[in-house]
Amino acid sequence: MAIIPGMHDHGPGGHHHHEHGAHVVAGRGEVSRRLTWVLAITATFLVVEVIGGVLASSLALLADAGHMLTDVAALGLSVFAIRLGRRPPSEKRTYGFVRLEILAALVNGATLLVIAGLIIVEAWERLREPVVIDGIVMLSVATMGLGVNAVGAFLLHSQVHDNLNVRSAYLHILGDLLGSVGAIVAAIIVLTTGWARADAIVSIVIAILILYSAWGLVREATDVLLESVPSHIDLNAVLEELRGIDGLDDVHDVHVWTLTSGFVVLSGHGVIDDPLEHTRILHTIREKMSEYEIEHVTFQIELRTLYQLPAQSSPQGVSGP
Repeated sequence: MAIIPGMHDHGPGGHHHHEHGAHVVAGRGEVSRRLTWVLAITATFLVVEVIGGVLASSLALLADAGHMLTDVAALGLSVFAIRLGRRPPSEKRTYGFVRLEILAALVNGATLLVIAGLIIVEAWERLREPVVIDGIVMLSVATMGLGVNAVGAFLLHSQVHDNLNVRSAYLHILGDLLGSVGAIVAAIIVLTTGWARADAIVSIVIAILILYSAWGLVREATDVLLESVPSHIDLNAVLEELRGIDGLDDVHDVHVWTLTSGFVVLSGHGVIDDPLEHTRILHTIREKMSEYEIEHVTFQIELRTLYQLPAQSSPQGVSGP
C-alpha cells in the first residue's frame, strides 16, 4: 500500500494526514510574549486603580479594578495554557496540551459573566442610595486606565481572530477599556452636574456590553469542547465535495471538529472499486479539504470487494457519536 507525503497508514485502506498542528503550536511563541507584556502592564496599573477607586468612592473605578483583577488571573491562565500547550505530544497525550487553551477561554468567559452580574447588582444598590464621588480623582485614574488598556488591546488585537484563548484575554482587556471610557464619562458628568447616579448608570451599561461579549465566548468555547462543527464550515458543502470525487462512493461517518484554535480535524470513510485509484483519491481529498482550512484529515478507504456495504447510507452521510 503506497504512502504519500503528509499521510500515514492506519490499517487496511486507511491513511492519515498527520502533522498534529505543528504550525499551530509554532505560532504560539509570539502570542505568549504579547500576553506576558499585557499581563505585566495590567498587574502594575491594578494597584493604582484600586487606590484611586477607594479615594474617589467610585463604583465605576472599583468595578473596573475588580474586572482588572480577574484580567490578571485570566491573562496568567492564558499564558500558562499557551506555554503548556507548546509542549510536544507524548504517548499518553498524543495531541499534547493544546486543548488547555480552550479550557482557559471557557474559564475566562465564565468569569466575565460573573463579574458583569456583580457589577449590575452593586450599581443597582448605588442607584437607590447614591454616594459622594470625587470626580477629579476618578477622572485622573480613569484617563490613565484608558491609556494602559489601549496599549494592551493594541498588543493583542492582531491575534484575536486566530486564537480563542487570546480572544478571551482580549475581551477582558476590552472590557477594562470600556470601563475606563465609562468612568471618564461618569466623572465628567459628576464634575459638571454633581449627579452621582451617572457613575452607577455607566457601570450598568459597561456590564451589559461585557455580558454580550462573554456569552459569545463561552458559547464558542463550549462548542469546541463538544466537538461541534466549526461555525465557518458548512458540513453539507464538505460532504458534497467528498461525494463529488470521481471514484469515491458511499461517503459516511464524516465528522468535523476543532481540536484547538486554528486546528480543524476531519475523519470519514468511503468506498472505492479500483485499488489503483487509492492514492489519487486520498490526494484529492486532502486538496479539497485544505480549501475549507481543514489540514488534519483521517480518511478510511474501503474496497468494495472486501467490505460489505450497509443496505442504505445515512442521508446526511454523518453518523452519531
